[in-house]
Parts: sequence; structure tokens; C-alpha cells
Amino acid sequence: MEIKNHTKLNNFGRVTSVKDGVLELTGLSDVQVMEKIYCKERESYALVLNLLEDSVGAVALGEESKILENDEFVSTGEILSMPVNDEIIGRVVNPLGEPLDGRALSTDNVKTMPVERKAYGVFDRKPVDTPLKTGLLAVDAMVPIGRGQRQLIIGDRGTGKTSVAVSAIINQKNEEKPVICIYCAIGQKDSTVKNIIEVLKENGCMSYTIIVDASASAPASLQYIAPYSAAAIAEYFLQQGKDVLVVYDDLTKHAYAYRHISLILRRPPGREAYPGDIFYLHSRLLERSCKLNEKNGGGSITAFPIIETQFGDVSAYIPTNVISITDGQLYLDKDMFNLGFRPSVDPANSVSRVGGAAQTKELKKASGKLRLTLTQFKELEAFTQFGGEDLDEATKEKINRGKVIMELLKQPQYSVMTEKEQLEVIEKMYE
Repeated sequence: MEIKNHTKLNNFGRVTSVKDGVLELTGLSDVQVMEKIYCKERESYALVLNLLEDSVGAVALGEESKILENDEFVSTGEILSMPVNDEIIGRVVNPLGEPLDGRALSTDNVKTMPVERKAYGVFDRKPVDTPLKTGLLAVDAMVPIGRGQRQLIIGDRGTGKTSVAVSAIINQKNEEKPVICIYCAIGQKDSTVKNIIEVLKENGCMSYTIIVDASASAPASLQYIAPYSAAAIAEYFLQQGKDVLVVYDDLTKHAYAYRHISLILRRPPGREAYPGDIFYLHSRLLERSCKLNEKNGGGSITAFPIIETQFGDVSAYIPTNVISITDGQLYLDKDMFNLGFRPSVDPANSVSRVGGAAQTKELKKASGKLRLTLTQFKELEAFTQFGGEDLDEATKEKINRGKVIMELLKQPQYSVMTEKEQLEVIEKMYE
């Protein structure tokens, strides 16, 4: 007897195990990676990450405790995407685009941007040629950053990494046409994110800033997709030919969240228990930052990934990975920070590989000797610790000038300078 109108069973699946928000399902043989699947009974979505011969691995999007063994999930055919429109500016959203600030988001002219997408190719881009001013003299003079660059901010815990990034966001209000800024909090304390939002509001920055928040209390799945969601929002404005700055704070916690998910999915662990594709995790994210040519709208995405080191060890696994992906790094030194030099940018270990081309002529000319003077000063200062009584006058002059420059490079937290003010301070250094 022939059975007609049979249901396509390959679009259904049942949960066989739930471990800390990571689901294993049988069935669902017709799904693809990064597809959303839906459980009607629990009104919950999950995201497919693993496709095995006889099972599917997925992570719960949102409240994970609701999902139980034997729950039925159905394929939606939708790849995970972010709903974006111009109204998202000034808002606080989670990585799924849901508002967290208590106000509804407008649904007019919404464009769904894929959370994961291929980066623009070589022939769609152009070299970095416009400066992205941070308002911090130590950065703009010695480690200049251009629009479309990927500049890593790296340092130990409590060295002012977030402050440098937030200062750059605050400084954009001094621009004639402010760069749209996206602050993506990954695994940060809720109190920390709240403080940053208050600082941005006090400085009148929310008119061009978006906060994507996957705090420490959010599930690992949301912490994992948060930076990709921030990149998707950035690409929405990039397609309009606008300049965007994205701060990923921080990618160390992002790597932790991905390791957590991968180990429960039983992916083979490698060095420091990270899965084999940990490099690709960050390279595919940061490659989406670019400066497009005029044919493609001429917009840019500048990325400030933040990495936390342990005891100043930049040779650890995640720091070396991200250093090799980015176009330079701002290294924040713990000792300088403790001595009161803030921002604690170490000129000897900080570098910008492409930003020099974007620096304005006036600032380039004025700050030409600055980096060399400071590097020499740091070497001489270390040498004088063993007794510097019998130094010649030229060496003493170099040390004294170095001390003056270090004092003039100090800036209070969240205070920024215009380029004119920076040039005046540099003049004082060589009087």
C-alpha cells in the first residue's frame, strides 16, 4: 500500500542531550551550518554549528534552561542574520538585535544583514589614506591609525585598554562628520558596560554610537556571535558609504566562549585546549574591516580588537594569533600605568603598519623625532638605574627631555585633544 502526502522527516529533529546550552539532536538531515532551528513547544531558537553523520550539534540562542531532552526542533531555512536600520544608532542591543534599553526598535526599512559573510576581496579595497583621530597624543603622534585599519589594543588587566577605545569613540564628536561607532562588549561585567554607556551619554556620543552587549551573564552562544553581529551592523553602514569604528572588548573572552562551546561539541582540542580553527575564528572577523574603493561606495570599517594578556606575555596563543592578523598594536604597559603614565602606551612595543600613510602632514612633521627620543629615553633610564652620577651632559639632556615629553603625553581619562592642541603640546616638548 502506497502512503501519499508523507511528511518530510528530514526537517525535524529531537534533542538527545543538553549540556550548558549546547544541544545534540538526531534527525535534521537537511540543515546547514549557521542555520536557525526552532522549538515551537519552548518558543526557543538554536543555532546549528556541527553536522555529523548521525547527529547535529547546536547552541541555544537565549534562555538555555527551557530546552529539555526529547524536545522537537524544526528547520527554518534561515541563516542567522541581524535586523538593522538607521534607528539602531544610539541604542543598546543584544547580538540577536533585540533591544536591551527598554525601548522598542523601529521595524521601518529594516535590512537583514547576515551575521557571517565573506569579507570584501582585494579588488574591492583601496589603501588606508584617511586618519582616524583618537584624541590621544601618544597614539595620534607616534602610532597613527587610519580608517579601515585593524589596530589591536593589548595589555594586562587594568592597564586602560577600554579607556583608550572609549576615548577614540568620544573624540569622533570633534569630527565634522562623526564616524559611526559600535562598542561590542563580550563577557564584560554588567556594571562595567553600564559605566561605559554613562560615560558615552555624558560626553554626548550616543548620537553616533551603538552598543552590542553580550555580558558575562549572557550564554556562551551569544558571547560567541556578538562580534560577528557588530560586524554585520558595521557592514550595513559601510554599504551606505559611511565610515565605521568597531571596538571588540574583548576577543580573549570571545575565544574562551568558543572554546567552551567547542569542547562540549567534542571537537578535538589543540594548544591550550582551543579547537583547531581558533585562528580562523578571529581572522574571518577582522578581515571584514576594510577601506573600500569609490566603486564600492568608499566607506570603511576600522576595528579595535582588545586582547588581555597574562603578566605581559604577548607570546601566548591568542595574543600571537591576533597580532599576526592585525595591522599593528597599541601595547599598554603595566609598569607605566602604575607609575601614573596614562594612557600607558609603550612606544617601543607599539606599532602601526599602515596608519603612517594616513597621518596629516603637520602632525607627521611635528612628531617625527618623538618616537625615537622616547625609545632612547627608556633605554637610558634603564641604564641609569645602576648609577648615573658620572653621565655626560648630552645624555643628561636626553634623559631630562624624555621626562618632559613623558609628562606632556599624560592625559586624564576620557579627555581628548584636537589636532591643533596636539601640535601646540609637541611644540612645547622641543622648546
